[in-house]
Parts: sequence; C-alpha cells; structure tokens
Amino acid sequence: MLHKQLHAFPENFLWGGSTSAYQLEGAWDEDGKGPSVIDLANHVEGVTDFMVASDHYHMYKEDVALMAEMGFKAYRFSIAWSRIYPQGDGAVNPKGLEFYSNLIDELLKYGIEPIVTMYHFDLPYGLEERGGWSNRATIDAFEQYAKTLYENYGDRVKWWLTINEQNMLILHPGSIGTLNENMTDPQKELYQQNHHMLVAQAKAMVLCHQMLPEAKIGPAPNIGVIYPASSKPEDMLAADNYAAIRNWLYLDMAVYGRYNHIAWSYLVEKGYEPKIEEGDMDILRQGHPDFIAFNYYTSQTVGESRNDGNDFSHTGDQHEIVGEPGAYRGSVNPNLQTTEFGWEIDPVGFRTTLRQIYSRYHLPLIVTENGLGAFDKLEEDGTVNDAYRIEFFRKHIEQIQLALTDGVEVFGFCPWSAIDLVSTHQGSSKRYGFIYVDREEFDLKELRRIRKMSFYWYQKLIASRGEVR
Repeated sequence: MLHKQLHAFPENFLWGGSTSAYQLEGAWDEDGKGPSVIDLANHVEGVTDFMVASDHYHMYKEDVALMAEMGFKAYRFSIAWSRIYPQGDGAVNPKGLEFYSNLIDELLKYGIEPIVTMYHFDLPYGLEERGGWSNRATIDAFEQYAKTLYENYGDRVKWWLTINEQNMLILHPGSIGTLNENMTDPQKELYQQNHHMLVAQAKAMVLCHQMLPEAKIGPAPNIGVIYPASSKPEDMLAADNYAAIRNWLYLDMAVYGRYNHIAWSYLVEKGYEPKIEEGDMDILRQGHPDFIAFNYYTSQTVGESRNDGNDFSHTGDQHEIVGEPGAYRGSVNPNLQTTEFGWEIDPVGFRTTLRQIYSRYHLPLIVTENGLGAFDKLEEDGTVNDAYRIEFFRKHIEQIQLALTDGVEVFGFCPWSAIDLVSTHQGSSKRYGFIYVDREEFDLKELRRIRKMSFYWYQKLIASRGEVR
C-alpha cells in the first residue's frame, strides 16, 4: 500500500537498544553469581567464551553514559537469573540484587526507561541439574524469581519481558548451545519444556498484574514473516504450517492462552504433544500480556515437503536448519540479498511482520531486536565506519514508519545491540553495536569504548524523532 503522507513517530516513542546479560556483563562467577547453562556449555572452538564478554558488570556507568549521549529513551537488558538466585532457587544473592538496582538507578538518572527481560537463554545450572525446564519445579522457581524482581525493582521498572525467543529455544536449541544431548526423545521433551515455559510465563504475567498494577508485561519471541517458495497452493499451505509452528504457537498461547490449532495438530501427528496437567490451561488463559515485544532479523521461505530426506535447508547465521518432513521444506528467497553471515535481509518483510502480528492480536508492539552483525574494523585514526549498518537500519526504520501509517501501533525500537557484545557463534569478532568494544577473541586489551559512525547517525535520528535518515 502506498501512502501520500507518512505518520510521524509518536512523541513518546521508545528509541533505544538491547543487550543480554551473558553476552555483555562478564563477571560470570563474581559476587556470588552461580553458573548458568551458557557458562558451562561447550563453546565454539576458536572464539571467546562469555566469561568476560564486554565487562559491562564493571563498566556499566560508562556504558549508560554513552547510551544517554546517543539519546536513548529506553534500554532493554536482561537479568542473569543465576546472579539473583545462584542455584535458580533457594537463597537470594544480595550482591546480584544490588548490581541491577544500581544499573536501573543509573539509567533513570539519565531519563532512560529500563525494559527488563527476565530470562534470556541462561538458565541457572543448578536448575538444569534437576531437569531444567523438563522439571515442573522450574515453573515454581521462575515464578519465585519473577516475584523477587518485582519486589526489588517494581518501584522503578514499568516494562517487563518474560522469556526471550522461547521459540528459538525449542526450534533451535543446538544452535544456542542449551540442548541436553542426553534426551532420549528430544523433540517430545523439548515441547514438554515449551509447555512448562508457557505456564511459567503466564504465572509471571498474572503476578506482575497483581503486584505491579501500573506496570506492563509481554512476551518476546522471534517473529518473522514466512513466504511460500512459489505461488503453488501446496507451497502456500507449507508456509501456513511453518508460520503456525514457528510464530503463532507462542503468541496465541501468550495472548489467548490456547494452543494454535495447526501447531497442535502438528504436535499430535509427530507424537510431540506435551502432557498438560490439571489447571494448566486455566493458568494459561489468565496470562493477558499488555503488549507484544518481538525480535526480527529476517524473513524465511519454505515450500511443500517432499518427505524424501531433503526437506532441510540452512538459514545461515546461528547454524539454524529449517525443514520438517511432512510439514514444510526449507528454501531460500532469490529476491533477497544476504549478510556476510548468510541471513537474508528483508526490510519489507519487517513491515509485513508488524502488520501480521498487529492484525492477529491488536496489542501494542515494541521491536526488541533488529540489527546487522558484521566484522567491523577499527581504523588507524580511531574511527569505525559502519555505513552498512546505517543503511540496514535506515531501511528497516522506514518500514516501521510505513507500518505506523498502515495503522499498526508501535511504541518502541530497541535494536541489537546497544554496544558490542559476544555473539553466540562468532564471538567478539561479529559486532552489532553502535559502540565498539576494543577487544579481540583472546586479547581483552583495555576494552575501550569507541563511538562508531552509526552512533552519531542514531543520535541524530533519535533527536529528530526518526526524521533524519
């Protein structure tokens, strides 16, 4: 749809950036923090681990000052569960509570709204040893953890996110590094874990509304439009299957408290359907998010399953494989360019995704991740000329404005990432941030913070409310 006049970004639009605890903080075992599944995972050979990362734990004041200089209205970060509860439950760690309290105060000092993600892949290892999300006791542990966060930060935090990219945890656990390789029936168990996470999420949303009636809370899955490989009806049907399994299962449950019917039929057909305890569906129906946060990097394309052993296709980054015999076949989109890491770049698909989510759920939307990973180069004169990142964001922000003009309610944009951090597979060399962290895979140097070209561009864009692009 072409518009003669585009709507302006709202005056109170939350321009900001995002990070996650395990990729940014470092201090993996300091001040009483317990290990997480990420800390004890097998890391990709040849790249750094997450033990120091960007050392935000010790440098958060400098980092927040730089965010304020950029003009951030919001900062979306995650709390390391095992920094609050070293074993996942039991005794609380006062030093962990203090760190995040200080971070929140530092943000508010500059007028930056904290957006808190409760869980971003880093399950406390103490819970993993007891079965992780396969154990229903983890639901109670998450609820207690949420209660502790509300009690300690609810007077200052008004925006809460439950679980980051739950759908990626289930669909691609191997790529994230959190897959328990001792599972006897991995798919069956993963969807049981998924059910437990959904129940835990609903309980956290109910508790938030009870304890913090002025606060708002929502899920944060990774959502992207799914294209059919051709106009063939069977390809269209396959795209519908994949969209239900990848996207709508998670949002239908978060918003309506019910399993998407196409996704459920898939689970039953494959024998993956979870055991649902008495009372679970009642809890799920009580969830009621106030908004939907979502991460968008790329669209995906699938075709009709041939069920011949060749239904799987690599998507590039994150080592993800797409394809499900009998449901859909992974494909590529010849109309799109790719990043140097293999992800297809699709700004128009971003607009379509915004429209699809809003049309289905009619809840306000905030984008909590969107960005371009690249091998940024620090020049001899101390500059980082990431014009390619500016171009990426320019095209995607244009599509947000078009979606706003389409009638979609979008209230924030927090791209990935506010500052360079450690990537899941490519370590510290693959960079996303507006701020360069001067370190290499195995040489920490001084971890000096350097403003990239995109830093100054984003600063101007925020100051102009999205007009300077």
